[in-house]
Amino acid sequence: MIDGISHITFIVRDLTRATKFFEKVFNAKEVYSSGENTFSISREKFFMIGGQWIAIMEGPSLPTRTYNHIAFKIQEEDFETYESRILELGVDFKPPRPRVAGEGRSLYFYDFDNHLFEIHTGTLSQRLERYKMKR
Repeated sequence: MIDGISHITFIVRDLTRATKFFEKVFNAKEVYSSGENTFSISREKFFMIGGQWIAIMEGPSLPTRTYNHIAFKIQEEDFETYESRILELGVDFKPPRPRVAGEGRSLYFYDFDNHLFEIHTGTLSQRLERYKMKR
């Protein structure tokens, strides 16, 4: 039986630059760095973000950008704080998709390796309740 998500891994071209991204935007806490050692397929670092294990490994960036993404839940009152953090890094924002009122606010942005991230204020239950209503 599945207990949940163990970890999420992102392949990044530059571990130092990606570390700055994760620490600055998500307040990630680095819990491991392989240094020059390679226990897996390449050098790697592990972080904790809101109780979730996130791994980054050295490798080529994604060749293209897609809508595949991971969304991190934040509180509504923290929205502007995260927006400022992202703007300070100078990463590319993706225009938000059209939304209906009541499903939360989102920021979509790419890291330096073409991974799309979302900061989202809503919950699944809020979205499902909103979708039950007519536009």
